[in-house]
Amino acid sequence: MITVEDVSKVFSRGEEQVRALDGVSLSVERGEFVAVRGPSGSGKTTLLLTVGGMVRPSAGRVVVDGQDVYALSAPQRAALRAEKIGFVFQMFHLVPYLSVLENVLMPTLAGCRAGRKEAEELLDYLGLSHRLRHRPAELSTGERQRVAIARALLKKPAVILADEPTGNLDPDNSEQVLRYLADFHRGGGTVLLVSHEPIADRYADRVLFLRAGKLVEPNGPAAGAEAQSQPA
Repeated sequence: MITVEDVSKVFSRGEEQVRALDGVSLSVERGEFVAVRGPSGSGKTTLLLTVGGMVRPSAGRVVVDGQDVYALSAPQRAALRAEKIGFVFQMFHLVPYLSVLENVLMPTLAGCRAGRKEAEELLDYLGLSHRLRHRPAELSTGERQRVAIARALLKKPAVILADEPTGNLDPDNSEQVLRYLADFHRGGGTVLLVSHEPIADRYADRVLFLRAGKLVEPNGPAAGAEAQSQPA
């Protein structure tokens, strides 16, 4: 479903060159749940945005569902994202002046054919049927993340890319969010999640480790040191 081949990304900051990704290669099979862990600044978000067609790599190739992402035009990449990919971010990215229901229906503006009925069913599944007309500021952080999940699920994506989806949540809400992602996975969906926290490890089929822009062996010394540095 996802193939990343020798991908590097270099950002320029004045005269300084920052290598966020350094020759990363990985594959995620259709219907697989893969977690990529690493400390802050290791390149996790850059990797996810590169897979999602939003940050062009400096070198290498990204293939999603058989399509070479950066061989596509910008409109074609946008269409791929709209049709195939759901995003869940740490900061939720909800529109503050829209209601919960209106936020969930946002993908319909990009061509998603689902409607109000499907959105309401998703919000009921996520325990938010009593919040349809509330604004994001009136919700708890856990509720905001569930709204973001509903928005991602509305278009029935093949893939969900999750960037630190539990980063702002307490342990109970973190578990709840991961259970919803696991439900999507059990239904045949593909999940690529990046996080600095170990909480996702028991939900994922595989856990990879990213350090200084490089993937390291899951059971190697660098990965072991990384795992031990995280809270239990």
